[in-house]
Amino acid sequence: MLPIGQTTVGHHDVAASGGQKMQQVIDALQVSSVADVINLFAALFIFLVGAAFLITLVLYVIDRTQTKHAIRRNYPVIGRLRYVMEDLGKYFRQYFFADDRAELPFNRAQRAWVYRAAKGIDTTVPFGSTRALDQVGTKVFVNCPFPQLGDEEAPPTAIKVGPYCRFPYETDKFFHISGMSYGAISKPAVQALSRGAKRAGIWMNTGEGALSKFHIEGGCDIVFQIGTAKYGVRNDDGSLNDDKLREIAKREQVKMFEIKLSQGAKPGKGGILPGEKVTREIARTRGIKVGQDSISPNRHPEINSIGQLLDFIGHVRDVTGKPTGIKMVLGAYGWLSGLCEEINRRGPASAPDFITLDSADGGTGAAPQPLIDYVGLQIQESLPMLVDALLVHGLRDRIKVISSGKLTTPSGVAWALCAGADFVTSARGFMFALGCIQALQCNTNECPSGVATHKKHLQRGLVATDKAERVYRYATTMHKEVGIVAHSCGVDDPRQLKRHHCRIMGANSRTIGLHEMYPPGGSFTPATEKPDTITDGSGVAAE
Repeated sequence: MLPIGQTTVGHHDVAASGGQKMQQVIDALQVSSVADVINLFAALFIFLVGAAFLITLVLYVIDRTQTKHAIRRNYPVIGRLRYVMEDLGKYFRQYFFADDRAELPFNRAQRAWVYRAAKGIDTTVPFGSTRALDQVGTKVFVNCPFPQLGDEEAPPTAIKVGPYCRFPYETDKFFHISGMSYGAISKPAVQALSRGAKRAGIWMNTGEGALSKFHIEGGCDIVFQIGTAKYGVRNDDGSLNDDKLREIAKREQVKMFEIKLSQGAKPGKGGILPGEKVTREIARTRGIKVGQDSISPNRHPEINSIGQLLDFIGHVRDVTGKPTGIKMVLGAYGWLSGLCEEINRRGPASAPDFITLDSADGGTGAAPQPLIDYVGLQIQESLPMLVDALLVHGLRDRIKVISSGKLTTPSGVAWALCAGADFVTSARGFMFALGCIQALQCNTNECPSGVATHKKHLQRGLVATDKAERVYRYATTMHKEVGIVAHSCGVDDPRQLKRHHCRIMGANSRTIGLHEMYPPGGSFTPATEKPDTITDGSGVAAE
């Protein structure tokens, strides 16, 4: 038997030896793991390089052999970068290269004012104006030497629409939400607009896509638009269904009906909703098939003359008992005399209760570019013309005028009131309030802000409860700052603004009064021969 001490030392040696072996195993495993990781990444790198080479080779062959694109045929593979750069270019221009006043349709300064107003952020700016004040066409408001004091300011005057209706409508607000269809914009966008409009006390126009439950849930006043396809109030053949119309009118929230003749961005063309945006809910709301393009007729089949137009207005008003008007873009204008004279012949009760006048530079979700760029008159010319036509024929008090089309800031709204509008509506202004960044993706269903898309992962960014507050703040700030312009001009109420309160910059840095450019009642010259059709503006009666 070994001595006790010797035995103990032996056990320690065995333990130490075992520990060393274990450490060697661990070290070996670590080295092996590191080597495996390196080998894995090396293999992955080789695979990616090989895949990239293979894809490049395939694209090279495709580009060299295809015959449709000259650039790709002459410069295989790299010629494809042209399309990538074109697509990225608009984003670089928007954020890095274009100055604050350079972009279209809305420049950064215009969008920034809406964003600040909607967020409740201070809308004042420092140092001085970045606008070229001597540019021809610039609006200049004429300040009074003795502006209103705070205690002299008055709330806007209430206006009643539809005095001959069973249920006339009255409101003191002058800035409202223009037509945007559920389908063109998303469910959370409609919900936010409805809730925000309710809180701001303004109306919301449904657009031609019918009335959905999302319009109703906010509790706001609603203008139901009857487009040429009559979504929501149509028979299977596209004609008007009086029973459906009557059911819509029974809703207390629905205050007025607007018959759409034409739209600013596409006069002469019906609404266009791509099939990929026609979801099951939208199809059910409109009464159409899921996934199919929703194309509206170019005009109402029932309306092909002034007489038929007034008959249709009267029919809708009789069925609903509520104010009924029309929406249009003015291009040909000779027919306005015929319209006014026929109203006076029939009596004032036959007149449309309001006319919504859209501008040639109005907005849309999708439209042919020739119509967007070249058809119709801009609101700067057409609004004084319409107002004066009504003045000449003694109908200005009977027919209320709603101005629409790119009026998103206080200066534009104040100008419209000066020109003679009773109300102003905006669609894209409220889209900016919802978070629109002018990505110009409305027709692709890829709107990154969730406003004009029906993809759930994109809609997720638009939280209706939050955006409703922004809608409310935008509307209230607009009323406040238009009031600031009015008080600077020396009037208590923005609706007291007249043409002499606004001047337009002309050549040689000299301004001319709006009342001189368009003398009230004098800027409209009746045609010598009155056309009967609403599409003929030549001054010659249609056959």
